[in-house]
Amino acid sequence: MKKILVLAIIIVTANIFLARSTNFKLNIFGSSDTVTVAHPEQYMSTEDQMILTILSRYHYRKFQLNDSLSNVIFKRYLKSLDYNRIYFLQSDIDNFQKYRYQLDDDIKTGNVNPAFVIFNVFRDRMNERIEYAKKLLNKGFDFKKDETFLIDRENVPWPKDTVELNDLWRKRIKNDALNLLLTGKKWDSVKETLTKRYDNLARNLMQYDDEDVFQLFENSFTEALDPHTNYMSPSTSDNFKIDMSRSLEGIGAQLQTEDEYTKIVEVIPGGPAFKSKLLHPGDKIVAVAQGKDGEMVDVIGWRITDVVQKIRGPKGSIVRLQIIPASEGVNGKTKEITLVRDKIKLEEQSAKEKIIDIKEKNKNYKMGVITIPAFYSDFEAEQRGDKDFKSTTRDVKKLLAELKKENINGLIIDLRNNGGGSLEEAVKLTGLFIKDGPVVQIKSSDGKIREEDDPDSSIFYNGPMMVLVNRFSASASEIFSAAIQDYGRGLIIGEQTYGKGTVQNLIDLNRLMPNSPDKLGQIKLTIAKFYRINGESTQHLGVVPDISYPSVIDPKEFGESSEPSSLPWDQISPTKYTLYGNAKKYVPQLEKEHLKRINGEDAVWAKYIDEVNEYKEAHDKKDVSLNEDVRKKEQDELDQKKFERENEIRKKLGLKLLQKGETPADNTDDPKNDPLLDETGHILADYINLVG
Repeated sequence: MKKILVLAIIIVTANIFLARSTNFKLNIFGSSDTVTVAHPEQYMSTEDQMILTILSRYHYRKFQLNDSLSNVIFKRYLKSLDYNRIYFLQSDIDNFQKYRYQLDDDIKTGNVNPAFVIFNVFRDRMNERIEYAKKLLNKGFDFKKDETFLIDRENVPWPKDTVELNDLWRKRIKNDALNLLLTGKKWDSVKETLTKRYDNLARNLMQYDDEDVFQLFENSFTEALDPHTNYMSPSTSDNFKIDMSRSLEGIGAQLQTEDEYTKIVEVIPGGPAFKSKLLHPGDKIVAVAQGKDGEMVDVIGWRITDVVQKIRGPKGSIVRLQIIPASEGVNGKTKEITLVRDKIKLEEQSAKEKIIDIKEKNKNYKMGVITIPAFYSDFEAEQRGDKDFKSTTRDVKKLLAELKKENINGLIIDLRNNGGGSLEEAVKLTGLFIKDGPVVQIKSSDGKIREEDDPDSSIFYNGPMMVLVNRFSASASEIFSAAIQDYGRGLIIGEQTYGKGTVQNLIDLNRLMPNSPDKLGQIKLTIAKFYRINGESTQHLGVVPDISYPSVIDPKEFGESSEPSSLPWDQISPTKYTLYGNAKKYVPQLEKEHLKRINGEDAVWAKYIDEVNEYKEAHDKKDVSLNEDVRKKEQDELDQKKFERENEIRKKLGLKLLQKGETPADNTDDPKNDPLLDETGHILADYINLVG
């Protein structure tokens, strides 16, 4: 079987504020440094045309580079520079209109000058804002005044003039200051922190080069075709190779920049962040400190590469992060976490098993749970002929054998937060639960379709099973889940999955121009799509659960469907396969029992629903009060609500009540700390009752 590595959903790229040039006039600490404006290097024209040629020939989407696509590229480029519309003036945007329908012709001829013209204006506007922010800090603010600040400005007009922009920035800096005051800092400390923040932002501006500008513009083109097609500059390519090898010494998280914040986009299985359970997708890192006692260094506005360097370090060393949890929303309080750096090893990403005890309708059940963080295989060890090489399927097979000895009544495969990995392993793993037949169809850009079949005609586990997924389950996870669902082998429980049903390939531009005096980058482009055996694509739609759980994730904001350029859902002809069973016919009754249970007296589930609703409420809030008393009251009320809810649950469970300032101990072995897994166990128990 041909080996395909299903690439991670999101790579470490800074697609906001990524490209800023060193070429500008800047005044820091009273000194003035003047250098030339950013400009394209000569080789960039050839590289630009080469990228167009590759995309035209090999990309899955057959596109026309015309005025319509030019408009999309234009808007993406402006958004990548000024995501929250806080730098450009409307007059700047008006001046840029001449490029809106011209970029398609420019790309064809290798003219990247417009990208640098726009960038140079952005650079000047940003420099003006940095200077203005520092002046505001010297004046101070009235925190008793009743006014609000709009946090999310993605879809509002650009400021019409400098007066409007100044007022916007006054509120922005005032909000930054208030956030620090609410952590207990005094004004002098707040002023010092924010002054350093903008001094650092100015320094970071000086570090960007012309290649960064080129990368940002080319990504505005490539990502207009689909979100997984990217151009990577030589330095970004090097970081990508490090990240894909997962051998770096750090915390095990993939980062990207969003509106000057460094955001967690993926927690890598087996890494320190994953094992600590303290860091989650969507969390924002605002400061980094070294060791137990090191000073917190504010990293808001930093380049992604600089933040990564700050977080990386020797194995065994301590790094402390100050984060704004994703669950806290725009008004969230910061939280400090401590992690011990380590290498991410294959064995630490391995599948793991446990047994949970479920009591349903006065019967006791032993449910086996196998958690699979990623679809992995040690290809090098296999090629060396190592008989004990590690792979997902081999490990799961061993775990199933152990669970069988324990006489489990049913099995749950937990694929939550599993972002994919080896396609071959997804196919082989499916084969443990079906007799034989196809698992997935793959359609390449030339229209050819091939099947990947179960290589083993035996069934290793034939008992009742369910697959637990969430919005972070993607790619190979979706292939496995879809096959289990289509064969009627088991039920899918949880949230609608990510919807990444595409295959990418890397092309090194240096191989196409071996005599180039300049080092070139790489193109990662989409070359194929996955299809279920029933003919439906997993792209965009993902896998829809048979029984859905409430989710804090809005599909419009995270997942393939949140990307306007993502390839669409479609269908091809189904392939031939034999149903294993008809698990779906039991869904109506299982849904009825599920709703009866969660609408009853289950305190843990009630807590989960409250947390989902709180998250959504915080996330939907787009503006915040700039009155210190109002903000403090809001935070105190939220803290009190969480405290009372926790004690209410502890009382029902017969646990010791918390005192003010205490936090609950994290006993991860208790299924009650994982209400979704616990409820899936109950649904599986109902299923066992129904099928006898």
